[in-house]
Amino acid sequence: MGQKINPLGLRLGTTQRHHSLWFAEPKNYSKGLQEDQKIRDCIKNFVRDCIKKNVKKNIPSDETLISRIEIQKSSDVIKVIIYTSFPDLPKFLRKGKPQRIKELQTNVAKRLHSVNHKLNIAITIITKPYGQPTILAEYIANQLKDRVAFRKTMKTAIELPIAEGNTKGIQIQIAGRIDGKEIARVEWIREGRVPLQTIRAKIDYCSYTVRMVYGVLGIKIWIFAGEE
Repeated sequence: MGQKINPLGLRLGTTQRHHSLWFAEPKNYSKGLQEDQKIRDCIKNFVRDCIKKNVKKNIPSDETLISRIEIQKSSDVIKVIIYTSFPDLPKFLRKGKPQRIKELQTNVAKRLHSVNHKLNIAITIITKPYGQPTILAEYIANQLKDRVAFRKTMKTAIELPIAEGNTKGIQIQIAGRIDGKEIARVEWIREGRVPLQTIRAKIDYCSYTVRMVYGVLGIKIWIFAGEE
């Protein structure tokens, strides 16, 4: 069973919690999901453009440096928490006249077509970014786009979170037309323990899609951080 379902959904209420916290009537549930997706897309695009314009070092255009975005809704307030590995993001969002964070709030409000909700944005800095599967998947995707050999990329990626010392096990899987081969296949690598069937095991997971010239590749990452 642990191999066939999403490990985050399997552990909700034990080691995982929802990234969206709100209540809606059944007839309005789909509308709430669409609002969450609009908020996440708007924030990721804005942060990507902000970093690209203000950072001199070369950061790939499709890298957001955002691990996840949590959304908490109440009757009149929408609180958004951005988990990012980019330490200067709060400083960049408070620059300019008016501040860029005000511009971000305005953009999100326009996308939602809502004037009844106040939007609060908080930023949390991640000190060990490669322990987050989303950021690690973006790193792998950019390496593959730069035509780095996939085996070398997987070996390097599996060493990064282990070097940070916050990981007890990691598994990386890449599927699709790897290296442009005509027949699609699945390649994977694992280091340490990744107990997918243990409910108390704290496992972070992400599924990431990268578009290559020869087709679409799927990247899946499981990171085992310990047991609770």
